[in-house]
Amino acid sequence: MSEWDALDRLIAAEQDERRRIALFLHDGPVQNLSGIALMLDAAIHAIGTGKLEEAQEVLTSAMNRQRTTIRELRDLSFALEPVVLRDQGFGAALRALGDQIGTSNSIRIDLAIDDAEQLGETAQVALYTVIRELLEQAIRRGPPTRIAVSMRALADGGFETVVFDDAEPERRRRSFETIEERVKQLHGTIAVGAEGSGTRISVTLPPYATRR
Repeated sequence: MSEWDALDRLIAAEQDERRRIALFLHDGPVQNLSGIALMLDAAIHAIGTGKLEEAQEVLTSAMNRQRTTIRELRDLSFALEPVVLRDQGFGAALRALGDQIGTSNSIRIDLAIDDAEQLGETAQVALYTVIRELLEQAIRRGPPTRIAVSMRALADGGFETVVFDDAEPERRRRSFETIEERVKQLHGTIAVGAEGSGTRISVTLPPYATRR
C-alpha cells in the first residue's frame, strides 16, 4: 500500500467517525434536549394551572433525562480526548488508569509501556481508549487476579499492544465488536485468543497509523 492510499484510508476513517458522532448527537443528546424542553413547557403549564404535583413529576423526569444527557456527552468527550491523557501524557495516564483499576478491584496490573511514547497523538488516544475498555471488560468477566499490558514498537515501524488477563475467558465474539471498530479506524488488526487459563488480546497498528 502506498502512502497516498494509506492517507486516503485514514481520511475516510475520520469522515466515518465524524458521521458516527453526528448521528449519535442527533439521535441521543439532541433528541433528549428537545424532549426536556417539551417537558419544561408542560411543567410551566401545570404550575400555571395549579397542578403542582403533576409539575413536580414532570420536572423530576426532566431532571433525570438531563443527567442522562450530561453523562452521554461526558462519555463522548472522554472518548474523543481523555482529560487525563491530555494533562499527564500517555505513559503517566496509563499508569494512573492501572493504579485506579487495580486498587479499586484489588488486582495486580503489570505495565510494560516504555515504547508507547513513540506513538503519535491520534494513536495514543485510540489505544488508551482500547486499553481502558479491555481492562473494564476483564473486570466484568472476572474477577481477574492479574492483568498485564505490554506495548512495543515493531521492526517494520508498526506497533503492538497486548493485554492479558486471567479472568474467565470471553466466549462471545460480539463482546469485542466495539473495540474492533476502534482498531479498524486506525487500520489495525486485533487477535483474541486463550492463553493458559486467561485471555490474550493483541492489537497491531501499521507504521503509517502509529505516526498520527
